[in-house]
Amino acid sequence: MKERFQTKKIYVGDVAIGGDAPISVQSMTFSNTHDVDATVEQINRLHFAGCDIARVAVPEMQDAIALKQIKERTSIPLVADIHYHYKLALEAAKWVDCIRFNPGNIGEKSRIKEIVKACQERSLPIRIGVNAGSLEKEFDQKYGATAEGMVASAEYNIKFLEDLGFTDIKISLKASDVERTVDAYRMLRPKNSYPFHLGVTEAGTLFHATIKSAIGLGALLLDGIGDTMRVSITGELEEEVRVARAILKDSGRAAEGLNIISCPTCGRIEADLVSAVREVEQRTAHITAPMNVSVMGCVVNAIGEAKHADVAIAYGKGSGLVMVKGDVVAKLPEKELVDRFVEEVEKFARENFE
Repeated sequence: MKERFQTKKIYVGDVAIGGDAPISVQSMTFSNTHDVDATVEQINRLHFAGCDIARVAVPEMQDAIALKQIKERTSIPLVADIHYHYKLALEAAKWVDCIRFNPGNIGEKSRIKEIVKACQERSLPIRIGVNAGSLEKEFDQKYGATAEGMVASAEYNIKFLEDLGFTDIKISLKASDVERTVDAYRMLRPKNSYPFHLGVTEAGTLFHATIKSAIGLGALLLDGIGDTMRVSITGELEEEVRVARAILKDSGRAAEGLNIISCPTCGRIEADLVSAVREVEQRTAHITAPMNVSVMGCVVNAIGEAKHADVAIAYGKGSGLVMVKGDVVAKLPEKELVDRFVEEVEKFARENFE
């Protein structure tokens, strides 16, 4: 895994992005933002799911005005998502922690100047959100909806903000497919040191979005690219956060939570491994310690994995072993193994990570 690219550190509320800050996870509400109760409820759901930053849509002035009440009733930083109507950004900037706008649909540069001025006055960062499906006319005509077009748009708008004396910038380069998304981020990364917000946009349902995001965002993270991210899913809010956290963990960019190693189903398995792993996942979901644990259904795979796992189960016929750092701590009937395993996982976490 490559060393993470060093970027400028900015702040969205009290969350640092870039520099040596942890890679943060974002998501977005789907309520009508002017429905304050519904929006607050969704933001709080995201907060308790482990989301660091919440973005809200601001399509109308009533949504921008509602942000004052929403901000008073929530605790995680808020980003206002602005399209087409720049005056919405001017109102939203009074209350939120960051403004995101798409340069492809804001229009005249005089409008962007007004947004920049409002953000400068309140020390708010700006996310330049370039989307392959809505590039400015000049870039679309020259490049089409390509990675090259996305990068050209981003570079132009970065320079525009810099010429106005504004550098609290983060950048996103999103397409609905993995290849263009990854190509654009890789192409732009050597050209500046601003933090990048990663995401594959319009990625689809949980199944498809998980695969696209794991491939695209995982590849970029392994390249050392990325400072904050969102997994876009047509589905429940909490799933976006859960998948994003898993990608960070399994790419090695975040050390939190259990890495559960379990063998694939095969003819050698001597226990109900599927049920056992499901129960282990449920009963250890609260553990944030970065541990490797294994649940193995036969001795062929179990012995090697157990030596390297912090805590392990090795199932046999009707019974099995619980091991800690490769040492056997218990030999028990099958029905007692998960209970003892969970006890040992919790104990190991307490003794080594608290």
